[in-house]
Amino acid sequence: MALPTLQTSRLQLNPLAEHNRDNIIALDSDPQVVKYVHNGRPLTQEEAIQDHQERLSACKQVPGLGYWAAYLGDVFIGWGALSPIQSNDGTFPATKAELGYRISPRFWRQGYAKEIGRELLRYGFDELGLMEAVGQTMAVNEASRATMKACGMRHVRTFYTEFEDPIPGTEEGEVEYIIIREEWLKLQ
Repeated sequence: MALPTLQTSRLQLNPLAEHNRDNIIALDSDPQVVKYVHNGRPLTQEEAIQDHQERLSACKQVPGLGYWAAYLGDVFIGWGALSPIQSNDGTFPATKAELGYRISPRFWRQGYAKEIGRELLRYGFDELGLMEAVGQTMAVNEASRATMKACGMRHVRTFYTEFEDPIPGTEEGEVEYIIIREEWLKLQ
């Protein structure tokens, strides 16, 4: 199943493709964008290309799940993901996905991440029959936490991970948010 193009009131979400590589390189090289990911530092061009290839590969693991390039008109603003989650036995269940998003700073605080997140959750629950969606971020990433909450997700845990090269805020832990199918349906 190929990923569909999705539409919100303002955005078009196109399946992430090879031709989005330069957009991804630009996004991954912005220090503001990667403050809470990738060891908190911009990626080199080579690392960003590898990151992009990994996202494209993830789009092939579970039919219907993957990554989308978000466009405002013809302007790339970032990406959204409803990506497969690997279980302990190495499989990728088709009933659970991870919600994610990354937006260029010039489009922050305009509701685009929420718009992307809500559309991907709608697609996942209504069209794919997902049973659960999760999201994770650093506890100090208030903007991402607010987006997950605005999408109807609830905080379920804070956990601590040791990193070889921790970035500022790591000591506050990571947080996980979740929404299950029944909760999503009640919101509609």
